[in-house]
Amino acid sequence: MFFYLSFLRPPPTHASPSAGHISITPQVANDLRTEPFDGELEIYYSWSPVTPRLESNAFPAITKPQKLTVWRQSSAYKEIPVSLPPGIRDGQSYRLVLTAHAAGFPHVVNLASTSVGERSFPVLSVPILFSSRVRPGGKQEQIERVFRIGLGAKEQAFMTLQEQTSFDLDKKVWDSGIGLSSWLVGLATEQSADEPELVKTLRETLFSKSKRNIIELGAGIGIVSLTVGALRSAAKPAEKGCIIATDLASAIPLLEHNIECNDGLFSCPSARPQALVLDWDEERLPDEVLAVEEGFDAIIMADVTYNTASFPSLIRTLSSLTKFHRSSTDPAHAANKSPSSPVIFLGYKERDAAERTLWDMARDIGIEFVRVGERRGAGNEPVEIWIGRIESEV
Repeated sequence: MFFYLSFLRPPPTHASPSAGHISITPQVANDLRTEPFDGELEIYYSWSPVTPRLESNAFPAITKPQKLTVWRQSSAYKEIPVSLPPGIRDGQSYRLVLTAHAAGFPHVVNLASTSVGERSFPVLSVPILFSSRVRPGGKQEQIERVFRIGLGAKEQAFMTLQEQTSFDLDKKVWDSGIGLSSWLVGLATEQSADEPELVKTLRETLFSKSKRNIIELGAGIGIVSLTVGALRSAAKPAEKGCIIATDLASAIPLLEHNIECNDGLFSCPSARPQALVLDWDEERLPDEVLAVEEGFDAIIMADVTYNTASFPSLIRTLSSLTKFHRSSTDPAHAANKSPSSPVIFLGYKERDAAERTLWDMARDIGIEFVRVGERRGAGNEPVEIWIGRIESEV
C-alpha cells in the first residue's frame, strides 16, 4: 500500500501577494483517501514558479523546502497557514508543493526506484495566481504529481499528471498504476540473466522497435499508458502501431488532458497514447478497436478488480480482444517478431480476497496468469505484477 500527500482543504485559486500567507489543510491517506496514515509524518512545503518548462514535461524547479507541520490523525482537520513565496510580485503564479522530506528532489516520484512507495508521495497544487486585481478565493479542484521515468543510464523524462480532488475513482492515480509503471521502467532499463521467459516476452513485446499495437483497459488518468508510451518512444519504434488508453466516457476529458500535457514525451507518433471510450458492458468493441490492423500485441490492466460485479463484463471484453491476435503463420507477424497471441499484464493490489476470482474466470477463457514481481510501499499490501498468456482457445 502506498500513501499520498494531498489537500483536505486545498489552496485558493487566487490570492493577494500582500496577504502574507494562505491557508490549507494537508492530508496523508491511501489512494482512495479512505485510510489515513497511521503515524506521524513531517510535511515540508515549497513553491514552484509557473513557467512554460513545467508545461513542456521538463523538471519543475522549487524553492528550498521548509517544514510545515507534523501530520497526525489527531490533528488531521487542522487548518495551517503557509507563507507566500519569497519576493512574490503581483501577477505571478506558483504551485504549492507538499513533500514528506526535504532532501534531493522531494517533489518528484521516481518510478525508476524499486522502493518507489516507501515514502508518502508528494503533491503539487495547480497554479495559484497572486494578484491585487483579482478577488482572493476560489476552490482548486485539481492536483498534480510529477513522475521521473528513467530511460536508460543517462536519459530521463518527467511526466506531470493531473488528478481531480473529487471522489471520482476514474480521476485519481491508484497504487497499481504507480506500482506497475515503476516495474515497467525497471523492465525497460534492466535485464536479469535468470528472469522468466514470460518477462522476456513482455520486454520484447513492449519495447521492440517493431510495430506494436497496445491497449489499456481502465486507464484512468493514464499513468501506465503514458509510461509505456515514453519508454517505447525512447526505443525509437516503427512509425506504425498504436497505444490505445480506454475507459468510460467520464474519464476521457482528464485522460486526454494528461496525454496532451505530456506530448513532449513522445518523439514517435506511434508511441503517443490515444484516449478512447470502451465500456465493458457493451457487447461489441468500439469501431476504432475493431479497425486496428492485425489485432493487439499487449493488453494492459491496472486496478481493474475493485468492483467484482464488473468481472463478467471485463472477462467478456478481454476474451473479445484476445481474438484479434495475429496468426503465427502470418508473414507480417514473422517479420515483426510479434507474439502469436497478446501478452496480458496486470497490476493488482488486494482490497478484498473475493477479487482473486478474476484469475479463475480468466482461466475459463484460456488465460493463465503468473506472478512475476511486485512493488511494496509503506503499508501491508504490495502491488503485484502478473503476466498472462493465452494457453488455449476457448
